[in-house]
Amino acid sequence: MTTTMQFDGKAVIVTGAGTGIGRATARAFAEQGAQVLIVGRTASRLAETAQGLPGIRPLAADITGSGSPEMIVRTAVEEFGRIDVLVNNAAIVRQAVHGDISRDVAVEMTATNLLAPIYLTQAALPQLAAAGGVVVNISTSIGQRGWPMPGSELYAALKTALESLTRSWAVQFAPRGVRVAAVAPGPIATPIAQHQGLTREQIDATREALIAHVPLGRIGRPDEVAFWVTQLARPEAAYTTGLVIPVDGGAVVG
Repeated sequence: MTTTMQFDGKAVIVTGAGTGIGRATARAFAEQGAQVLIVGRTASRLAETAQGLPGIRPLAADITGSGSPEMIVRTAVEEFGRIDVLVNNAAIVRQAVHGDISRDVAVEMTATNLLAPIYLTQAALPQLAAAGGVVVNISTSIGQRGWPMPGSELYAALKTALESLTRSWAVQFAPRGVRVAAVAPGPIATPIAQHQGLTREQIDATREALIAHVPLGRIGRPDEVAFWVTQLARPEAAYTTGLVIPVDGGAVVG
């Protein structure tokens, strides 16, 4: 990954930055000169993300909490004086097979995966507009096709809604100088499966089933997603908005 100071003087917010794609994205921005506010629920994981990179400022917070979006934006402005990039990455996955989806699971997933990005983007928009900034939403490639494996369809549906917002926001925010894009990862090696309540045997079986749907024949890495997030935020991408980039080893077309 490039280490040029492409984002020197820029300020970035990354949610869900304690592990996986969020961690890789936050570090990629910081390595390229950005000041990065990383948001997550677990302070110890955020500290690991920030290790060795003084440009990263951790903020332990629940993005679904009342007043959290405004607090996150206020913290970024107090720390950095501006917001240039917002990465809506935080998400949760719960096994939710049709016919057995509980109201609690549906509410929890909707609050984190869809409503939190809406409210945080809403709160950050004035700052993003002042900076000519960029919103990058993290979606999922399984929302772009019918998926044969039951249990992930609610997650995919919420992420697909975020893609729809990406396109609408791209049109609506353009007059204010704000670009909006999304990255749609396929199967990526992150700890997210560990939080689904699956056994090691189930995780391994799911991994093999996912690989079977990926033409490139492997699970992706978080840094391979982070690369495209940073690319979308670069000045050279200034004529790009409303785009959803699949980073999935060909799963969507395979």
